[in-house]
Amino acid sequence: MPDLSYLANVKPERFERRSRQPLMWAVVTTGNGGYDKLDYREVPIPVPGPGEVLLQVLGAGVNNTEINTRLGWYSSSVACGTEQLSATGQDSGIEDGGWNEKTPFPLIQGTDCCGKVIARGEEVTAPDIGKRVLVRACMRSNGFDSLDNIWMASDFDGAFAQYVKVPASEVFAVECDWSDIELATIPCAYGTAENMVHRAQVTTADRVLVTGASGGVGSAVVQLVKRRGAEVVAVAGRAKMDSVRQLGPDRVIPRGSDPCAELGESSIDVVIDNVAGEGFGQLLKVLARGGRYASSGAIAGPLVSMDMRDFYLKDLRLIGCTAWDEPVFPSLIRYIERGEIKPLVAKSFELKDIAAAQQEFMKKTHFGKFVLVPPRP
Repeated sequence: MPDLSYLANVKPERFERRSRQPLMWAVVTTGNGGYDKLDYREVPIPVPGPGEVLLQVLGAGVNNTEINTRLGWYSSSVACGTEQLSATGQDSGIEDGGWNEKTPFPLIQGTDCCGKVIARGEEVTAPDIGKRVLVRACMRSNGFDSLDNIWMASDFDGAFAQYVKVPASEVFAVECDWSDIELATIPCAYGTAENMVHRAQVTTADRVLVTGASGGVGSAVVQLVKRRGAEVVAVAGRAKMDSVRQLGPDRVIPRGSDPCAELGESSIDVVIDNVAGEGFGQLLKVLARGGRYASSGAIAGPLVSMDMRDFYLKDLRLIGCTAWDEPVFPSLIRYIERGEIKPLVAKSFELKDIAAAQQEFMKKTHFGKFVLVPPRP
């Protein structure tokens, strides 16, 4: 089991208002269910302890993972995709629906954080007060020799608030001319994408198929694979194919088409897929002998069918990706500072309008990330 000692203070009473205690505006997710579980209210500002920093949140991206956690989608009892589960909008009562089984509701979600260092706890000497930073949301709780991990906003309070406290070891200063909103698009989507590209060991010799290329993770994968010099074939809905082409893939094919008919069997070295669902089996057929398949999600549905002969006769490697490897986040900071990747902002919302943002997010008509902006103190 992961070392969750850091969660010892994740208790419901932390949100109780006490006299003369400074307050902040936050969205408190009260349990599994619909948008009514998103409670925008005042709660005490967290106090950084030893080894922690307090950040003023400048921008917080909207991701599938916050919606999945609220819905309890990670439970093994859920067989449908996020969209189908979201459509019910009812309290699911799921007990094992979080990253580490049970989500510690009530919880402030918000996996993406661009923030400014406001205060430092004991034993913390960096980064400097006032520095603009990004937070590594996936934290390897027992070090990088173990795959055990905890996630900000799934296991402890995140960035859908005016302030958030995090371990100082997970805060990375970034020097660039991007806006706060642009930086807030990076951590979850690009961290997840770079982790898959890193684990799949993509090189200039590879031809890579990227599904869901118009989504936050998929569009990040396209950029990150191209910066490594590999050939990219992107899959996207017809309405978004032109937008995806602007990211520089070598080819774009329409979602719902047969990849074997479009590309030929055994024509792809690496598949990076966060869609899954009914099309999973065809993705194995399009892989060449010794090919690699990497995934960190299943937007179209978590239960898939596969022909085991495709798997073992072609010596394929299936790579699951949740815990971010050590080089991933420092590499992203370098890519930003060198101008090797670009942010994709679709729209920003005030924090209080989180329900409207998530509702529009679930329509899947946008290209780029949605970002929530807390009120300035």
